[in-house]
Amino acid sequence: MPEILTQRRGHLGLITLNRPKSLNALNTDMCRAILDALLQWRDDPEIEHVAVVGAGDRAFCAGGDIVAIYQDILERNGSSEEFWRVEYQLNVLIDEYPKPYIAFMDGIVLGGGIGISAHGSHRIVTETSRCGMPEVGIGFFPDVGGTHLLSRAPRAAGRLAALTGMKFGAADTMALGLADTYVLQKDLAALLEALRTEPVDRAVSRFAGIPEAGYLHEEWVQSFSEPSIPAVAAELSEFENPRAAAALAALEAACPSSVRLVDELLRDAGADLRADLAREFRAAVHRLDDPDFAEGIRAAVIDKDRKRQWNEPLENLSPEQRTARHFRPLAGSELNFTLIDQGLCEKSGR
Repeated sequence: MPEILTQRRGHLGLITLNRPKSLNALNTDMCRAILDALLQWRDDPEIEHVAVVGAGDRAFCAGGDIVAIYQDILERNGSSEEFWRVEYQLNVLIDEYPKPYIAFMDGIVLGGGIGISAHGSHRIVTETSRCGMPEVGIGFFPDVGGTHLLSRAPRAAGRLAALTGMKFGAADTMALGLADTYVLQKDLAALLEALRTEPVDRAVSRFAGIPEAGYLHEEWVQSFSEPSIPAVAAELSEFENPRAAAALAALEAACPSSVRLVDELLRDAGADLRADLAREFRAAVHRLDDPDFAEGIRAAVIDKDRKRQWNEPLENLSPEQRTARHFRPLAGSELNFTLIDQGLCEKSGR
């Protein structure tokens, strides 16, 4: 079966991520197929809005295929750079798409799954949603515009999500600005059917509800407003709260060099998604040379021993080690947006 399915359902263009055994993890071909479908439907008068769903009952999308990235780290065949180049252009196309883009963020939504959902115009979560950007746990950082998105969240909450990689339910995902509507899972099929004929706002509002309260409003979360990472950890340790303890444990287990890099990316993120993705692209390509990235993937999905041996202790990083090397100009080409800019121009006749 194709890994991406596209259908026309009345006025709806439907995209289905079709790798349920892999939790619909993305690869380059999948990103290209989604990008091509969006470009094709952009100026199609019969398509009024687009929806994206995940096959199976476990995940919308669990992120990118990190096993393939690990293989590229070993072989350096350029496949990761090509994947990110296409994926990041897809993220921008979604962000700038002129028609409503509805993401059904049901089940697991991690990493690259956030990239193909949270940049859309209508982001729907359910009682089963478990969303997050856990990249610091594998020696990477929240990319796909993740630092752009989380920098716009309330500071403490966005920093908590980025620096710990914790997962969030519906209410907290909405509080982070990664989703905007809650719909019961049992109503998703009916909503999808309504989108065949109804305007998107009318259909979505008819099924919208209120999720159970999350925890990002709790006092301990403000620890992540402290200026330095050691200060965050010290503040967290003062709270006798199981979630604060879990956040501290996640922060301490995260890759130290990733934590520092993420904090820098968050500070420098701005209003321009394209500019922020260009910075993320530089950092991602340079990260392929960092042993922490290979070690994180090895421990998580190759050997699966969870015994990560990070290269640098958290408290001993110099400013140069933290960030500077990740933002050097690339020896190859920098990220550009040729695929979508030429595609949009061609489709619109400009």
